Amino acid sequence: MKIVVIGAYGHIGSYLVPKLVKNNNEVIAVSRGKHQSYTQDSSWKKIQHMSLDRVKDSKFATKIAALNADVVVDLINFKLEDTQKMTAALKNTQLSHYLFCSSIWAHGRAKTLPADPNDPAKEPLDDYGKNKFASEQFLKHEYRTNGFPATIIMPGQISGPGWTIINPVGNTDLGVFQKIANGEKITLPNFGMETLHHVHADDVAQMFYKAILHRNQALGESFHAVAAESMTLYGYAKACYQFFGQEPQIDFLAWPEWVKLVNNQELSEHSYYHLARSGSYSIENARKLLNYEPKYTTLETVEQGIQSYLERGLITLKKSE
Repeated sequence: MKIVVIGAYGHIGSYLVPKLVKNNNEVIAVSRGKHQSYTQDSSWKKIQHMSLDRVKDSKFATKIAALNADVVVDLINFKLEDTQKMTAALKNTQLSHYLFCSSIWAHGRAKTLPADPNDPAKEPLDDYGKNKFASEQFLKHEYRTNGFPATIIMPGQISGPGWTIINPVGNTDLGVFQKIANGEKITLPNFGMETLHHVHADDVAQMFYKAILHRNQALGESFHAVAAESMTLYGYAKACYQFFGQEPQIDFLAWPEWVKLVNNQELSEHSYYHLARSGSYSIENARKLLNYEPKYTTLETVEQGIQSYLERGLITLKKSE
C-alpha cells in the first residue's frame, strides 16, 4: 500500500515508519523540513520524503490528496478546520483509511474510570483538548453519514528516549528529577493520588500500525494508546527514588500552598491540566479489535526517559566521595 505519514520524523513517526516499511509498504514521509528521526533504522533509506508546512501552505490538504495514497496517518493535526480540509480533499482519492492522532486530553474530567475512548460526551478542559475532541466528533459524523474511513487514536503522556517526559508532579520541570537523583525532598500536590498515564512512543506507533493492519475493525472507532496501567504521583515519585537508589523523601501540600511553593505559573498550570484530568484510560477495545498489547509498562517507559536524560547530561549524578 501507499501510506502517507504526516509528521513522520516525530516520536510516533520515528517508530511507525520503520514498521510500515518492513511490511512492504510504500511510505511517503511528510514534514516541514527534512529532519533526523529519533530512531536509527535502515528502513529510512527506503522512504520518500516530502517537505510541506500545514500552517504556511494553504494547499497542504490538496497536495496530500494529490499523492492518492491508500492510507493517510495524520500525526500533527491540531485544529478542526484542518481536519475538515483534509477530509474534503481526500474524499475524491483512492483513500481507504485515514488515521487521526487525537489525545487523552480530549477527555478532560472523567465521570467514571477507566475512561472509554468512544465516550461521546467528553469534557475537555483546554483549547488543545477541545480542538481534538471537535475533530473526533466531526470524523465520527463523517464515518456514520458519509462512510469516510476514519480511525481515531488517542495517545497518553508520550514518553521514551529523547522525549521530555512528564515528571511526578505533572509538569516538565527537570529540577524535580534532579532533586530525586540527589536524594532531596520533593513536595507533591494534595495527597499524591492523582494519576498520570504514560505511554512509550513505540507503543503509540504499534497502535497506529495495528489499526492499519486491522482496518475493518478499526474504522469508526476510537482507541487509547496508553500503557496497560496508570500510575499515581506518589507511586511514580517512589519509583523514581528507587531508580536512583535513593530513600524516598516525599512531602505533600494542598493545591493552593503547592502553587505558592512552585512559584511558577507556567509549571503550576501545566500540572493543573494533568492533575485535573487524572485519568485511567481503557485499552480493552484495542486489545479486542486490534490485538494491541503494550510492549512497555508505565514504569519501564518513564525509566527509559530518565535514562535518556542521564545520557544527554540533562540530569547528573553526584560523584561518590
